[in-house]
Order: sequence, then C-alpha cells, then structure tokens
Amino acid sequence: MKARWFGFLLCSVLAGPFAALAHHSFSAEYDDTKPVKVNGVVTKVEWLNPHIWFYVDEKDENGNVTHWAFSGGAPGQLMRRGITKDVIQPGMTVKVEGFRAKDGSNNANGARVTFSDGRNVFTASGEDRVPGQANGARSEEKK
Repeated sequence: MKARWFGFLLCSVLAGPFAALAHHSFSAEYDDTKPVKVNGVVTKVEWLNPHIWFYVDEKDENGNVTHWAFSGGAPGQLMRRGITKDVIQPGMTVKVEGFRAKDGSNNANGARVTFSDGRNVFTASGEDRVPGQANGARSEEKK
C-alpha cells in the first residue's frame, strides 16, 4: 500500500510541472505590440478545452488568401458570458481583432469578433487584451 501511495505521489510531483507548462499566458505567446485586424470568412471552429480555436480566410485585393488561426477563451468561460458554439459558425463573414503570435505566424489571439450586422463578442480569455484598449481592459459585448 505504501509503495502504491509513493508511486502516485512521485507521478504527481513529476507530472505537475508539465501540466503547468501546457497552459500559457497571453504574454508568453502573443505580442501586444503587434495588433491585427482580419476581415474574412470563418472556415472552421474548434470548441475544445483549453481554448477554442477558429479559423478565418482573408482575401487581399488581388484575391490571394491568407489563412489565420485565432485562439479564444476556454469554452466554459465563454459560455458563462453567453457565447455558445453557435455564435461563430463556418461561412460567417467577420472582422477579428487581436494580437499576432510572437513567432510571426498567422496565429493570433482572437480578442474581439465583429459580425457583418455590427454585433461583436469578446472571445479572449479574461487576462487577454483587446487592441486599442489599455492592457488588461476588457471589451463589452454588444448583442
């Protein structure tokens, strides 16, 4: 019994740091000096823990398509704000504001999503930022 308990304790101690590293803070992944505004069509939505991801294709004036991936808050956190998985759907035209990933890829945090009818939702985590607002300021959702 003691050996089992010791084995459990040892595994917990060794696995703990890896679990902590699996989740990242805003400043670890995104650059708050590089805001992005992307206008395009939602191609895919992944409503999974620990963060939702949604993908947007943006066309430039020459018809070239840039594929963007946006990270949002945790599904439970968003649902408590009234944002369900039905709010952002493939095929919708949206404007997404956020901050680009530090690695320069076309990944960003999706802080605010504005729909073609003018409604917007704050899709980021609570500690995330919205371009044009003081650090840590949260956007108010318009219904």
